[in-house]
Amino acid sequence: QAQLVESGGGLVQAGGSLRLSCVASGRIRGVNLMGWYRQAPGKQRDLVATFIGDGSTIYADSVKDRFTISRNKARDTYYLQMTNLKPEDTAVYYCKTIFAGRDYWGRGTQVTVSS
Repeated sequence: QAQLVESGGGLVQAGGSLRLSCVASGRIRGVNLMGWYRQAPGKQRDLVATFIGDGSTIYADSVKDRFTISRNKARDTYYLQMTNLKPEDTAVYYCKTIFAGRDYWGRGTQVTVSS
């Protein structure tokens, strides 16, 4: 069964750090494209970081220089290292990939940043 499972969310004070993990399993193991999205209450789901198989990364302006997306290929795991967190980073964070023309989403992990 193909799935993505996120973990690592939690409550942190402003200025703190968290590392989110996204484990891919089933037929999407080894996928070479992954995006991290976030959705705050009452807002649309936005793309914050993308990892492309050649190692290229793309970031939204709002998280540039604070968030880092990376991959451990041997563990089929993608990470989102978040530093200098701000209250406006509070959201549910999701990972998503595309494989054989289909989108695969995880269920999300909550990140709450207190001021």
